[in-house]
Amino acid sequence: MNQETTRTSIPVHQFTILLSATRRGARLARLLTGEQLRSQGLPFEAAEQIVAELASNAALHGQVPGRSFRLTLKVTEAATLRIEVTDARVDRSPPADIQLPPACAESGRGLFLVAALADRWGTERSSPLCKTVWSEINVSAPI
Repeated sequence: MNQETTRTSIPVHQFTILLSATRRGARLARLLTGEQLRSQGLPFEAAEQIVAELASNAALHGQVPGRSFRLTLKVTEAATLRIEVTDARVDRSPPADIQLPPACAESGRGLFLVAALADRWGTERSSPLCKTVWSEINVSAPI
């Protein structure tokens, strides 16, 4: 019997790394995202911004002493880039109803950027001790 092998236009790629829950770790997450996607010939600007916001939130709001956060990038067969940032604070999830902060506020707009740049985003509990904030971007085939 012969079995046909199905080939897809975009191979599945995954990149995962643990980073310190600090500003430096958040910056490294953004830089690594750009490098990973550039090397695959994929658009990276929106993904870098989303990772910058989610990683910054993980370092600021999801930080637990001695615990890291995890960045995962997955490019699926369906031409979707899934970005996941997992941290150790299940008790601090992004609000379901995002409120725009006052114009004079110096922070609080990050999730608006994520919502504007991503095709989909949300939060899920990864385990009893972790939560994952994810976003998905539809991407075109690699160059």
